[in-house]
Amino acid sequence: MAKKVLITGASSGIGREIARVLDLYGCELILVARREDRLKALADCLNTTPRIIAMDIGTAEQAQALYEITKDENIDILINNAGFGVFGAFTETSTSREVEMIRLNVEAMHVLFKLFLKDFKERDSGYILNVASAAAFAPGPYMAAYYASKAYVLRLTQAAAFELREAGSNVSVSALCPGPVATEFNSVAGVNFSVSPLSSKYVAKYAIQQMFKGKTVIIPGTSMKLAALASKVVPSSFAAKITAEVQKHKQK
Repeated sequence: MAKKVLITGASSGIGREIARVLDLYGCELILVARREDRLKALADCLNTTPRIIAMDIGTAEQAQALYEITKDENIDILINNAGFGVFGAFTETSTSREVEMIRLNVEAMHVLFKLFLKDFKERDSGYILNVASAAAFAPGPYMAAYYASKAYVLRLTQAAAFELREAGSNVSVSALCPGPVATEFNSVAGVNFSVSPLSSKYVAKYAIQQMFKGKTVIIPGTSMKLAALASKVVPSSFAAKITAEVQKHKQK
C-alpha cells in the first residue's frame, strides 16, 4: 500500500524536490504552500495525482488549521519543510520580519511536529522529517535569528527521537541539516552563497534515503559532515567568528 505524505513548503526548493523523489516511490502526496500556481505546476510534472492545499501556515494557529484539515487522511510521512531566513546584523534587521520567520520556522514547525507525532506514536508507525540546517550547529552572526531557529528544530527533533527510542516506538523522526542548497532561499534572505551549493535534487534524494533508514540527523555532503564534527570541538566563540566571516561574504 502506498504511503501518504504531507509536505509543507512544497512549491519550491527542497520541498519540491522531495515531492518528486517520493512521487517516484509511488507515494500519495498532499502538497502545501502559499503559491497555488507553483503547486499546480509541480503536480503536472508528477506521475501521481497529488492533493493541493494552498494556504499560509506561518503561525501556530494556521499550522493547527492544516492539521485539522488533514488529520483524518492517515498520513504516514510528514515533511516539515516550510521556512525562510533573514540576513543582517541583529540590531538592524526587521523585527517584524524576524518574528514572521520565528513563527514559521519554530512555532508552525513545532505544532505540526507535535500533533502528527502524537498520532504516529499512538499508531506506532510513521516518519517525520523536520528540515533544519547546518546553521543549527553554530552561532550565526548576521543571521542570528535564523541560526537560532534552526538550532531549535535540530534539538527538538533529537530530543523527541530519544524519547521514542526509550519508549520502544517504531516511529522515526529526523532532522535534515544541509549546508548551502541551490534554491530560492538566498533571494528571500537577501544573500549570495559564499561557497558552491549542493543541488536540491541531491539533497532531497539523500534526505529521503536516510529518513527511511531511521537516521536522526541527516547531513548531506562531506564538507558539511566535517563542519558538524568540528562544531563539537571548536569553542563557540571561534565558531561565531568563522561564521561571521562567511556571512559577510554573502551580502548582495
